[in-house]
Amino acid sequence: MLTATTDHGVSPRPARPASAPGGPRSWWRDAVVYQVYVRSFLDSTGDGIGDLAGVRAGLPYLRKLGVDGIWLSPVYPSPQHDHGYDVADYLDVDPVYGDLEEFDRLVAAAHRLGLKVVLDIVPNHCSSEHPWFRAALAEGPGGPHRALFHFADGRGERGELPPNNWRAMFGGPAWSRVTEPGGEPGQWYLHLFTPEQPDLNWRDPAVAEHFDRVLRFWLDRGVDGFRVDVAAGLFKHPELPDSPDPGADERTRDSVNPLAWNQPEVHGVWRRWRALCDEYADRDGRDRLLVGEVSVPTAREHAEYVRPDELHQAFFFHLLGAPWDAEAFRRVIDEALRDIAGTGSTVTWVLNNHDQVRTVTRYAGEGGGPGNPGLGAARARAAALLMLALPGAAYVYQGEELGLPEVVDLPDEVLTDPIFRRTGSRSRIRDGCRVPLPWSGHASPFGFTSGAEEARPWLPQPEWFAEHATDRALADTRSFWHLYRDGLQLRRDLPQLGEGTLRWLDAPPQVLAFERGDGLVCAVNFGTAPAPAPVPGTPLLASGECPDGTLPGSTAAWWVTDPAPSAAR
Repeated sequence: MLTATTDHGVSPRPARPASAPGGPRSWWRDAVVYQVYVRSFLDSTGDGIGDLAGVRAGLPYLRKLGVDGIWLSPVYPSPQHDHGYDVADYLDVDPVYGDLEEFDRLVAAAHRLGLKVVLDIVPNHCSSEHPWFRAALAEGPGGPHRALFHFADGRGERGELPPNNWRAMFGGPAWSRVTEPGGEPGQWYLHLFTPEQPDLNWRDPAVAEHFDRVLRFWLDRGVDGFRVDVAAGLFKHPELPDSPDPGADERTRDSVNPLAWNQPEVHGVWRRWRALCDEYADRDGRDRLLVGEVSVPTAREHAEYVRPDELHQAFFFHLLGAPWDAEAFRRVIDEALRDIAGTGSTVTWVLNNHDQVRTVTRYAGEGGGPGNPGLGAARARAAALLMLALPGAAYVYQGEELGLPEVVDLPDEVLTDPIFRRTGSRSRIRDGCRVPLPWSGHASPFGFTSGAEEARPWLPQPEWFAEHATDRALADTRSFWHLYRDGLQLRRDLPQLGEGTLRWLDAPPQVLAFERGDGLVCAVNFGTAPAPAPVPGTPLLASGECPDGTLPGSTAAWWVTDPAPSAAR
């Protein structure tokens, strides 16, 4: 007997209809989008750096996997101090990745395959090489370009101390002092990440007007939406006072400064951007998506960003940060479905991205060591099936479908993450999840670069990447790739998945079980010992061997109580 213990009904209330009455629902509500970290996806030129032409060449692979769209990491002109998140020109493509013509070819090719294209946009800060910032340095205090940033006089007798005690997210003070045009020490400017990424001042109307033009430029080129970097940032307390939580440890990323994040004025930006995207959607009936990187402490605060006239969606990171524990996962899911889905949006689930340790390594054990790789892989497979069974949308980070572990032993001399440069610490560096993908063969570059044999990927690939190469994954029906492909296909085929209801079922300790719609049951055993399966018979899909009547440890499975095509392995 299946006994429901909690019922979450999701009633869509979009800000505007996605189409005429009776037309299709908004594509983004239950989409699965593949995050392409362009630099590490596929290199078409032989320089060891992935590019737009490489992404275009990989589109058939992604279509075969079964995703609904792609999110491209920043490809704008940039000095690459933070690999594109330091933008020097928002209206062009960096030559290392291609040009605008290649971008247009990529968008057209994706659309022909039925794939949406979401472009990363970085509105909180730009590059120190952006023309605005160069002009601000050249004109001196009081100039109009300085008002586009946060310039302030220093404290102390000669202004030698920063204006306040804020710390940067990537280590060190959040302020740098400039040399004025006359050669004397001068004002300080704010950068919540690195000195090469000065924060823009969104209290100046010229900033908002500029980004209106930026959005229109890329929407006119056919993109289907934007992933918004640092969406809880943008506005700072107007008086720039000292923070009550300055972050004393310079060797780790600072905790979120309440005076620099989640200020109420930021919601006006998202209403403005939503209206602009809705203008395009009203014109041709195609929804344009705004999905935000919103790092706030609670699901309730998160929900404020996805109200009907603001962002369509925002990444829900709490599942990514949850320990491998049934009650912890249930608590996070409950909060998300109650607070976020209650706004009329849908939850945007994520287990991996370009800033986090990959699940295979994260779930391998406690204490920061390598732990048990086999256990980590089993848990990562189970977590993937859980995520794909939840109501809403999901984002898959490149290599996740290959079961790639984190590369934890990159030599210091090859590390490029500004966190390492700023702190000297390897703690929380992100290079290990950004190593270029292995596509084929038994040795580096594993088909990643099409150059000569001596061509080297921008980050070195370990020998064991051969075990995870795409060609091997496609040939092995037991691989991560086939698990993801089968799960994605069932999301398309089964009406119970995607949007809809979730009802928790009674289950043994360390087992989560829930029903989607009518007759689709998902269960995950977070423990190590086998548990009774919630449904008799062979699962429709399982993350590991799953005998009738049993749910082994570190395993997830889907069952249907009505007849359905079998995809079990």
